[in-house]
Amino acid sequence: MRSFDELSEREMIALAIANEEEDGRIYADFADGLRENYPATTKVLEGMAAEENTHRRLLIDLFVSKFGEHIPLVRRQDVRGYIQRKPIWQLRPGVDAVRGRVMEMEQDAERFYRLAAGRAQDASIRKLLGDLAEAEAKHEHLAADLETQYLTPEARHEEEEHARRRFVLQIIQPGLVGLMDGSVSTLAPVFAAAFATQSPWNAFLVGMAASLGAGISMGFAEALADDGKLSGRGAPLLRGLVCGLMTMAGGIGHTLPFLIPYFVPATAIACVVVAIELATISWVQWRFMDTPPLSAAAKVMLGGGLVLAAGILIGVS
Repeated sequence: MRSFDELSEREMIALAIANEEEDGRIYADFADGLRENYPATTKVLEGMAAEENTHRRLLIDLFVSKFGEHIPLVRRQDVRGYIQRKPIWQLRPGVDAVRGRVMEMEQDAERFYRLAAGRAQDASIRKLLGDLAEAEAKHEHLAADLETQYLTPEARHEEEEHARRRFVLQIIQPGLVGLMDGSVSTLAPVFAAAFATQSPWNAFLVGMAASLGAGISMGFAEALADDGKLSGRGAPLLRGLVCGLMTMAGGIGHTLPFLIPYFVPATAIACVVVAIELATISWVQWRFMDTPPLSAAAKVMLGGGLVLAAGILIGVS
């Protein structure tokens, strides 16, 4: 690798050409990834990609006129100290992350052109690099103009609503299913063990085993349910991980109080934790699933209360 200060004018222009081509393809990749769900933002990104291609053609014309037809391959990763970006194909960014990444790319490009223009000796090269630096600085305004043209308030609202639905489908829904299963299904074995043995430690062991087992089972069940392509529910591994972790959390929550070595206070605190878990489930259903609050609370409390009562009855019998 070589430092930026060691590059000749020929190599700096070759690097600029490679940068513009890469940035244009990145914008095109972003546009392609968002095309289905964010059509307005896609048009903004396509406009940015077209602008990068215009810059690349200007740089190529300058290079050919100054140095000939052959353009050496000089890339970001060949220059010491250059910002290294994670490959785009390894990213699955959301629309807000894409907009932030675009701003970062434009700032990097402006900084590069200003530094390159400061080192250029040839007047025409220095002029073009300076003009490109100004163009990159104005890209923020170009993006704003494109957003005004394509990303109308109605289009932005539609995209935000679609993003919310995707978040509910891919994160909230599997997480809620796991939290409900972990919080409710483990109540019976935990409290049955507690009342049958009067030993908080035994109840803790049963609760941990039930929580971990349920988490692993629910995680695999969710991950293997479908691939998410037709349902729009997203990556199965992510859904399985969210569901499994929330199932464990739901069971472990009312299991931890049984670390207290005294039966009565341990059981009382566990009951308080159960009430908090059920209230949390009701709130999530109301907040994200559009379930009326009283209906959500009644259903969750009734179901949880019945399972808790069944566990206690089995334990004392």
